[in-house]
Amino acid sequence: MSVTVRVPAKVNVQLAVGGVREDGYHDLANVFLAVGLYDEVTVAPAETLTVTCSGPGADQVPLDRTNLAARAAELLAARHGIDPAVHIHIAKDIPVAGGMAGGSADGAGALLACDALWSTGASRDELLDICAELGSDVPFSLVGGAALGTGRGERLTVLPVGGAFHWVFAVADGGLSTPAVYREFDRLNEGVDVPAPVASPMLLDALGTGDAAALAGALANDLQPAALSLRPSLADTLTAGTEAGALAALVSGSGPTTAFLAKDSDAAAVIAETLLASGTCRSARVASAPAQGATIL
Repeated sequence: MSVTVRVPAKVNVQLAVGGVREDGYHDLANVFLAVGLYDEVTVAPAETLTVTCSGPGADQVPLDRTNLAARAAELLAARHGIDPAVHIHIAKDIPVAGGMAGGSADGAGALLACDALWSTGASRDELLDICAELGSDVPFSLVGGAALGTGRGERLTVLPVGGAFHWVFAVADGGLSTPAVYREFDRLNEGVDVPAPVASPMLLDALGTGDAAALAGALANDLQPAALSLRPSLADTLTAGTEAGALAALVSGSGPTTAFLAKDSDAAAVIAETLLASGTCRSARVASAPAQGATIL
């Protein structure tokens, strides 16, 4: 017997970052939107806990106990007195180390799959609590749709979305380390009184009404200057997508994937084709949002 869970990527339509806290994290106002690029996580009984991975970028995915999918299995098992002896297979389609929460998605997917496989009867709140222990983005991977994440991003308020949004994601060569991007954010803001992060009312309204043009005017990512400082070539990708007709462009999360909001699906196809031809990215993916959170197939 095995259980397979499909889990979506995310884009941060707003990432407001506060100053560094005593625990080393930053307070965030993080508006997540789940998008239709998915990993599939399959768990099956095994003699011991093992992780395998296939798909684009699979060679960059750790297969030891540092993998969030393995940690999810261990944490759930520990709470319910179960031996976490499962084989976890991750079929990747979310860009690896791309700022789209692929690792977090795999953690949420493995958690939901193990919960079903073991029939633990864990409540939604317990699963979300384990997600928060795994990492700041993991609870949203479980929930999907759209949500405001506060604290370090793990405390979620579900947001209404009034329509479909069309996106293009340009995948860069190589990854960017999220901790490195936050360190660069701190360096760039040294001596600056960083304001407390607040979600933009204009952005939340645009999401709620499904107005792509209004959303385009409100997109914001406080980590973008840090990502561009570490990877200046991303500026060329942002320019290429904007010139191809994107309503707006931004670095997705900590990068290096860049996200382009399109007027409709036809415009998204043109933007993707133009980005590929520009030579400023490795690949360009079209996806719509919002997408469902972790779902058992």
